[in-house]
Amino acid sequence: MARGINKVILIGNLGRDPETRYTQGGSAVTNFSLATSENWKDRQSGEMQERTEWHNIVCFARLAEIAGEYLKKGSKVYIEGSLRTSSWEQDGQKKYRTEIMARDLQMLDGRGGAGEGAPTGFERSQSNSRSQSGPADNAPTLSDADDFDDDIPF
Repeated sequence: MARGINKVILIGNLGRDPETRYTQGGSAVTNFSLATSENWKDRQSGEMQERTEWHNIVCFARLAEIAGEYLKKGSKVYIEGSLRTSSWEQDGQKKYRTEIMARDLQMLDGRGGAGEGAPTGFERSQSNSRSQSGPADNAPTLSDADDFDDDIPF
């Protein structure tokens, strides 16, 4: 059995544009806030209620570069990562900050959405047959073959 599991999965919208900085070693670090919301009907009043939770997301290396280049305020994303809490002392009082260290990020906006132009991995080639140069450099294309046979037994 594993010693423990620290895994977070979120789907939400960016609350602000990502901020990318670089370490002294040249590695990218991107920060942004992500809003997740839940809705429910109040039992007593019958009115719809909503609660929004804000999450601090941190991406490193190539993931940070991609987030900084393609995401913007309002973008819908899937984030998978782990929680990390840091603490420091300020004015004699201990302060805490909990962040999600992103390991995986998927852009969920369709074409024309907040993530317009971002590679999603599902772009189709312009013609029905592949060109000599192959798929675009930024993303794979889906095959036009509709006869995909899945032999996975489950």
